[in-house]
Amino acid sequence: MMTNKVEKLKLAIVGLGYVGLPLAIEFSKKRSVVGFDIEEKRIKDLKIGIDKNLETTKEELQDNKQLIFTSNEEDLKFANCYIITVPTPIDEFKNPDLKSLLKASETIGKVLKNGDLVIYESTVYPGCVEEQCVPVLENFSELNFNEDFFCGYSPERMNPGDKEHTVANIKKITSGSTPEIADVVDDLYKEIVIVGTHKAPSIKVAEAAKVIENTQRDLNIALINELSVLFNKMNIDTKEVLDAAGSKWNFLPFKPGLVGGHCIGVDPYYLTYKAESIGYKPKLILAGRELNDNMGRYVASQLLATMKKKNIPIADAKILIMGLTFKENCADIRNSGVKNVVEELKEHNCELDLYDPWADHEDIKKTYGILPNLKLNQNTYDGIIIAVGHDKFKSMGIKTISDLGKKKHVIYDLKYLFPSDKVDLRL
Repeated sequence: MMTNKVEKLKLAIVGLGYVGLPLAIEFSKKRSVVGFDIEEKRIKDLKIGIDKNLETTKEELQDNKQLIFTSNEEDLKFANCYIITVPTPIDEFKNPDLKSLLKASETIGKVLKNGDLVIYESTVYPGCVEEQCVPVLENFSELNFNEDFFCGYSPERMNPGDKEHTVANIKKITSGSTPEIADVVDDLYKEIVIVGTHKAPSIKVAEAAKVIENTQRDLNIALINELSVLFNKMNIDTKEVLDAAGSKWNFLPFKPGLVGGHCIGVDPYYLTYKAESIGYKPKLILAGRELNDNMGRYVASQLLATMKKKNIPIADAKILIMGLTFKENCADIRNSGVKNVVEELKEHNCELDLYDPWADHEDIKKTYGILPNLKLNQNTYDGIIIAVGHDKFKSMGIKTISDLGKKKHVIYDLKYLFPSDKVDLRL
């Protein structure tokens, strides 16, 4: 039987990406932590104070005596509590891709001991932990669930690039496979989350809560995106409409845009997958997803149509894409909505330059097959798309950006960084 003493827990964080690393650092302020990742380069970088995701500092990594980085599975035997934070993306058919999650469960299953606790933070559909992960843990450990080992679920709520809403400042949902374990999990996270926790009555409830958080945002943005398409056809500036409507106290402040990232563009598909597996076809959620998924193609078509109106040839046109990450002021390009814009413009034989001061250059090359441009030259581009609202782009000013264009060019400001009379298009 597991001890109910939180102070007896020895932590291992499995997966040191945007979620796992900040979590490991926060916990290491209170106790010793093993940080594990299968990517050896990632471990080597962290040991010398390099975080390519820019979510932490060199000092936090190098001066931390309570945090050990490793890619050696043997080092996991130190722990009796494992927190799994690996990615849970979707595959090419928009179905849940659980390979990393199940592989991590297998890794933990091999070192699992009597009385150990496994907590999952990765986004999943309701029922996934108990239906998919637990059998793997049982199989590789030869231990019995809720007798020999226990599970918890506390979904990540990280907001990459956000220095205000950090691990400690975001209320945490917690849950456990038994009421006693739920208390242990809750007490553990209370160590680091200063704004408190919400203890869900079951793991399934916690799993469901996570996927609907981003499903709700996805649908709200889809509505505004559809309104933006409509207002563009009516020659009405969408931002001006939103500013006017926003003068009412209960109008929600959503904006149009390219929906991406590892959550909003993914989580709804986890929910719809589960829904369809039990015989329910969700209509509204899928409609919102389809609309948001198509916004990249819409943006590209708008740019090309405006270039034609200005008699700018489309074939071999030189286009600059400013911003490749899924949101402003972060380095994460996973599942960025900008990718759909790039692919659509490629199909029209446009010559593309990609520029992002935040994103890792190797990640860009791997994702887009194009090396990023490191130096922007004046009088070069037929079209410029400001795709991400990085602070650096706003500080450049519209004149500097406009000077990058040829004498005849089109500027498409997707993020409302500049006034409507200073650009050709806004979403």
